[in-house]
Amino acid sequence: MHIKEKSDDFEVEEITACQPGADGEFAFYRLDKRGWTTPDALAIVRKRWKLETRRISVGGLKDRHGQTTQYLTIYRGPQRKLTHANLQVTYLGQVAEAYESRHIEANRFAITVRAMTEDQIGAALLALDEVRDVGVPNFYDDQRFGSVASGGDFVAKLIVLGQYEEALRQALTAPYAFERAAQKKEKTALRQHWGDWTECGKRLPRGSTRTIVDYLAGHPRDFRGALERLPADLRTLYLSAYQSHLWNHMLTDWLSERLPRRDLVPIALRLGEVPMPRRLAANLLEELRSLQLPLHSARIVLDDADPRKVYFNRILADEEVSLDQFKLKGFRNLFFSKGERPAWCFPEQLDARSFADEEHAGKRKLTLRFRLPRGSYATLVVKRITRIETE
Repeated sequence: MHIKEKSDDFEVEEITACQPGADGEFAFYRLDKRGWTTPDALAIVRKRWKLETRRISVGGLKDRHGQTTQYLTIYRGPQRKLTHANLQVTYLGQVAEAYESRHIEANRFAITVRAMTEDQIGAALLALDEVRDVGVPNFYDDQRFGSVASGGDFVAKLIVLGQYEEALRQALTAPYAFERAAQKKEKTALRQHWGDWTECGKRLPRGSTRTIVDYLAGHPRDFRGALERLPADLRTLYLSAYQSHLWNHMLTDWLSERLPRRDLVPIALRLGEVPMPRRLAANLLEELRSLQLPLHSARIVLDDADPRKVYFNRILADEEVSLDQFKLKGFRNLFFSKGERPAWCFPEQLDARSFADEEHAGKRKLTLRFRLPRGSYATLVVKRITRIETE
């Protein structure tokens, strides 16, 4: 089986109730892209229109693979269109406030899985009925962990442990998939000359990494200060990736303790397997509909009578860290966000159609269509239905 084999095999459209008009300080745009991450697409917009980062606001991040539609605002932005390779920004009008995640009502997906056998199609349709009945756990999927290098540590965990130099080294030099040649060249120079910040500066072009290296040239041991100079979107990615990892483990523990193994389907993710139920008793399903699990933050206080506390603390013990370490003392710009996430997700308007696969002779393709609440991962639904393992 293959997912995202062709660009039009994965389509996602952001659904919002925002109604732009003629008034407001914020220009409102639709962003249509293919083959770009959202941060890379926004970098192109900033460069072409010579904008400061803080003027642009987007509701969420969309996948690099496939065709995606989302929205953004720019404070006093230009009232015109921008076209780039596989990327288009269309001006739609003015709004009174910056566009944020709370403005996203849902995301609509159309995803095609290719090179399937008749037996695989049959099994997928049975699994689809199970998902209709009981939904899926609201795990964070692999896209959330793109900032974790293969075999590397979480940058945020290294920060929590006070290993600031190693955290910075991971952030600036760890290899990642889909890097461009220029990024690989920068990282090679940093690995070869790590600690000789003057030499590193000579080998780097102007940009955020050069700014950090120039700071270290004058403050050679202040790795904490250097971490604070990482771009704001990267700081957020590193911290949220670690929180998401801990959250996934909490939900995994919760399900593994309460459901017999025979009722669970193991789904392979990049950082390990997660369980998904085939069936649920009515009372358990009702409990899951309202269950919210907290993200690990020093600002979270759970009462001793809260049944979630045992899972919350167990993960900290497994990681050999304390909640007090999540305060990130001495930092001004790094902090773990406080919040909770629904433990369960019910795809809406879930439908599947099977056709002959024009790309693979003698095989079938399955197109899944559904809507999800913001923050839920369509790829998890697809993996649950088709049992596709991580790429």
